[in-house]
Amino acid sequence: MNGCPARYDETLGYWVVDDPELAREVMLDPRTFRPDNAVLAHTPLSVKALRVLSGVGFALPPTLANNAGESHRPIRAAVARFFSPARVAAVESYARELNAVRVEAAAAALADGQEVDLVQAIAAEPPALVVLRLLGLTDVDVPALKAWSLDSLELFWGTPDADRQLELAHSAAEFYAWLRSRTAAARGTAGDDLFGAMVGLGLTDEEVCAVGYFLLIAGQETTTQLISTAFRRSLGAPGDPAETVEEVLRDASSVPTWRRITADATTLGEVDVPAGAPVLLGLSGHGGPADLAFGIGVHRCLGAGLARMETRVALECASPVLSAVRLVEEPPMIDLLSFRAPKRLRVVTRGNTTDTSRH
Repeated sequence: MNGCPARYDETLGYWVVDDPELAREVMLDPRTFRPDNAVLAHTPLSVKALRVLSGVGFALPPTLANNAGESHRPIRAAVARFFSPARVAAVESYARELNAVRVEAAAAALADGQEVDLVQAIAAEPPALVVLRLLGLTDVDVPALKAWSLDSLELFWGTPDADRQLELAHSAAEFYAWLRSRTAAARGTAGDDLFGAMVGLGLTDEEVCAVGYFLLIAGQETTTQLISTAFRRSLGAPGDPAETVEEVLRDASSVPTWRRITADATTLGEVDVPAGAPVLLGLSGHGGPADLAFGIGVHRCLGAGLARMETRVALECASPVLSAVRLVEEPPMIDLLSFRAPKRLRVVTRGNTTDTSRH
């Protein structure tokens, strides 16, 4: 393989690849650089946390992002139908409607002199509502889904201590129990939603739950985070929405890294690495193309077109607000191994001089 050598980061415990071309080569070789560790906990889980998860039969067998086996192709093909270009195009008007309503409410609050968190007010819920419509899922508690998603990302990609792990494990277990209930319902009544499609493939309950767990997080929370980063970039001087989306994907994607593990001893660039070596690929912020942020090859993100559309629409709808507000604090960040975005964007109108920093 050609490219810049990898480096071993002792703090992270990964062989880090920041060179875009080398990262691309790794992703195009899933036999050598397997995806088996894609959704494993970055911080080893405590016995207490594992006990909570085992209480609901929590398991994430190979299905999508963590699957290099023969079952990957039919599962991916079945899921891809929900995210076809035609279906994404058809749902754009719904995404625009969701954003417009929230932007209008945020603008009214700002005009009334109130502080607004653009993440919660605009960016948070539309991606969840859109992906649920695409997947044919109804009767979903969206605030609960958002909380479950953030907690699961922190549990598996963060560095929580034992007490925090236990708290997050209870949330993940609650989410998984809900997935089990939807899977059981799909077995009882044939349907064409996500769970029905996965049951129709002959997947086990654990495989169906694993697909749901991954898609219902990755299909909306990462987009909320992408929108939040795009909003942060656009405050005060929004640019062309489509160009802003591509700029953020190149420089500061909400998914800036992803993991692989070596099947055998091999080389990264000119560096020898052993079998079983965890590899952390830089997908954004290293001079590579925007498309790299969604991955390359057989595990490329199925929602790439959807995320681009939703972020563009959010920017188009929110442009008048983004041009008229200022931050009241430096935004705290979601800063996990593979997920990074503003946690909140507290703003007031630029003419509002009220000190809200202590509120």
